[in-house]
Amino acid sequence: MRFSLNRRRFSDLSEQEVLALAISSEEDDARIYRSYAERLRADFPATAAVFDGMAAEEDTHRQRLVDLHRDRFGDVIPLIRREHVAGYYARRPVWLIENLGIDRIRAEAEAMERDAERFYLAAAQHTSDAATRKLLGDLAAAEAGHQSTAESLEQEHLTEDSRSIEEDNARRQFVLTWVQPGLAGLMDGSVSTLAPIFATAFATQDTWTTFLVGLAASVGAGISMGFTEAASDDGQLSGRGSPMKRGFASGIMTTVGGLGHALPYLIPDFWTATVTAFIVVFIELWAIAWIQNKYMDTPFFRAALQVVLGGALVFAAGVLIGSG
Repeated sequence: MRFSLNRRRFSDLSEQEVLALAISSEEDDARIYRSYAERLRADFPATAAVFDGMAAEEDTHRQRLVDLHRDRFGDVIPLIRREHVAGYYARRPVWLIENLGIDRIRAEAEAMERDAERFYLAAAQHTSDAATRKLLGDLAAAEAGHQSTAESLEQEHLTEDSRSIEEDNARRQFVLTWVQPGLAGLMDGSVSTLAPIFATAFATQDTWTTFLVGLAASVGAGISMGFTEAASDDGQLSGRGSPMKRGFASGIMTTVGGLGHALPYLIPDFWTATVTAFIVVFIELWAIAWIQNKYMDTPFFRAALQVVLGGALVFAAGVLIGSG
């Protein structure tokens, strides 16, 4: 609360402070674009070149603003940044965006330019001072020009071949970091918990006890799979991405896979809960086969045969053990 009270309102800034704010914003945006470029350079060199060009464009605009400040107010530029001004558009931390994938980074860059343009246009409408209005209008035009520059740079660097290569790399990275560990977790959670859940169900015919066993088995398996995946490979040599992401994907999907056929046992009637669990298991196994076919290029019927056969064997083992 104290921080927000100490922030300046944009309407209270002088023309010199508005110009200083624009200069610092251009500096920050240039740094952000260069950070994106470095993050992408190894796997997406064409897109990295686009961000290098956008950073250079920001430098050019910053220099024009500095020259304008020198002409109007002298060499000493007031220290004012976007976090000092209430209501001024904010930038998300680079570390929060750079690990979300190339499409998310591109979208963030587009949003950066749109935010700046909208802000300057809206600010220009709220001032009656002709000089300030012109200044804000010029800044809005500069931000709109950034969008045109980005489009030109994409046309120059992102040819159809380079874009196709980058999209293939992005898909491969997505599969290695999220789909592969998530699929392994879903398979483990769906199949490995079948035996204990249905063994308990047919041994006790108590839905609440069955649910508790299923919950414990699912959560325990999720924790185990998550830590195992995260600790097995740091992703540096294999290129499989962040171990934290892979651990979360594996752990969460393992838990989801087990809970899918444990949750029906919240239904008090044993046979209603069991039939519902049968249906859920059937859906889970076919979902696994579909994911294998879509992302792992496994022929659908082969994937279905492997998953359904394996699941049926584990299910049968659980029912036989529980019935005995």
